[in-house]
Amino acid sequence: MFPIRVPGFKFAGVACGIKKSRKKDLALIFSERPAAAAALFTTSAVKSPAVLAGMKRVKGGKIQAVVVNSGNANACTGARGLKDAEAMCREAARRLRIDPGLVLPSSTGLIGVPLPMEKIKTGIKRAARLVSADSFVEAATAICTTDRFVKIAARRCLLSGKRAVVAGMVKGAGMIAPNMATMLAYILTDAAVARDCLRAILKRSADRTFNSVTVDGDMSTNDTVLFLANGASGNPPVRRGSREERVLSRAAEAVMKDLALKLVEDGEGSTKVVEIRVDGARSAAEAKKIGFFVANSKLVKTAFFGEDPNFGRIMAAIGGAGVSIQEGKINVFFNDVGVVRRGVGLPGNERRAARVLKRASFTVKIALNQGRSAASVWTSDLSYEYVRINSAYKT
Repeated sequence: MFPIRVPGFKFAGVACGIKKSRKKDLALIFSERPAAAAALFTTSAVKSPAVLAGMKRVKGGKIQAVVVNSGNANACTGARGLKDAEAMCREAARRLRIDPGLVLPSSTGLIGVPLPMEKIKTGIKRAARLVSADSFVEAATAICTTDRFVKIAARRCLLSGKRAVVAGMVKGAGMIAPNMATMLAYILTDAAVARDCLRAILKRSADRTFNSVTVDGDMSTNDTVLFLANGASGNPPVRRGSREERVLSRAAEAVMKDLALKLVEDGEGSTKVVEIRVDGARSAAEAKKIGFFVANSKLVKTAFFGEDPNFGRIMAAIGGAGVSIQEGKINVFFNDVGVVRRGVGLPGNERRAARVLKRASFTVKIALNQGRSAASVWTSDLSYEYVRINSAYKT
């Protein structure tokens, strides 16, 4: 991958003492001009004050800076939490000399603990002095919590003869579920994009990427995906229905898919990245529903960890998804190794299937043979390490 720089954007990542580890825990993303903004937020009824403040600001259509703290979710913190989220925005705006209404806050980490605002204000002051075009990775590092590695991606594209970059960073490892994955994600481009077009690209791409991954089926209070377009490339604004929309959409979806698969790869304690591909469904919605039911099955996920081609668990999950199926038409494969044909298990293929499951990445293909629609969902296995990490997260 080329070194990530997005024209017109600057970044910083610093340690301000929120995390006991003293690792980086505060990031700034700064656009030199107000950027068109589109966002998706958690659908949980329990939302962090940072999400509530962000939802309010995105309605204005423009964002110029993002301030992110990690190590503390600022969730279940009541009126104080909202006051602190607003204070983060004001402090970042003061240091960057912009309107506080153009600053979006994000928080991630432990739930139920008030933010250490003096440390955060000190961190914002330092980060604002350090912002630079070359600090993308530093910012991406500072948003991490239990992540095992930094997750970034980028693509280049050509829009009306002008070169443009689409780049993204994401954090997330556990509590990864659809609508959205439990994460913070920031997608940035120097392209000029009409806001309705930006929203359409974000929603369409997120449905196929961030909303098609699962690690443990749990949803968070802080999920945020923000897409900013600052127009520094100088292209005419990308409009709905144009060729340029298709080009930009392909680049954005490629970036988001890279990031989404890295979320699954980094699933707390995971050792496998598995695509659940459901073909031959009556509708894409039914295919995705079955895919998620299989992907979230604890019995299926533990079989993946044990490298056990237990097709019975997959068939049981298909049957429990609440979708009308015809058992006698279903075929199941691990990569190209068939384990179920017309609803009947093929135990003679188990050794070959077991070799497939020893790989770090493979596909479970479920052919329903009931229609022409399909969908893919990506999941991880469920390991001893996942239990260890999440049993001691707070202490």
